[in-house]
Amino acid sequence: MNTTPPPDPKDRPARLTVGVVGAGRVGPALAASLQLAGHRPVAVSGVSEASRRRAAALLPDVPLMRPAEVLQRAELVLLTVPDDALPGLVTGLAETGAVRPGQLLVHTSGRYGARVLDPALRAGALPLALHPAMTFTGTPVDVQRLAGCSFGVTAPEELRLAAEALVIEMGGEPEWIAEDRRPLYHAALA
Repeated sequence: MNTTPPPDPKDRPARLTVGVVGAGRVGPALAASLQLAGHRPVAVSGVSEASRRRAAALLPDVPLMRPAEVLQRAELVLLTVPDDALPGLVTGLAETGAVRPGQLLVHTSGRYGARVLDPALRAGALPLALHPAMTFTGTPVDVQRLAGCSFGVTAPEELRLAAEALVIEMGGEPEWIAEDRRPLYHAALA
């Protein structure tokens, strides 16, 4: 019988600071899941009172901040805003200099692939599209429900392994979706 305790997730290499822009139903659950894998949520942005309550429930002690401040603090940023808001958010963050070179920028929209992040890519960000194919409740139960959930993954080829690794760390199953197939993927889910 092995009596060696399992390693603490915090002791794993390559742990990232995580920020969330858009504390709807998805972002806080994904950040909480990444926290279980040893990453460290450091900032969250939410506008509505419901978003703020959700962030407090799923990410206690993580400060609420403006989106630009979230990007200042985090190495991995989850952009979990509604599909229609995503292009404008990315453009605004890139144009204001909030995006840092080498920063992982992840969106969770099923509608878009990684190209929607092109303004941030031009600013040096590393773009990933990770879409969890499940309905979120906005409660802590979502963190457990991510186990075995399929994620539509779209990223530049050189970031494919990193994208898939993040999904696996959240307990999900990565499913590669080529950029040109993203509209078909989205239509199939609808």
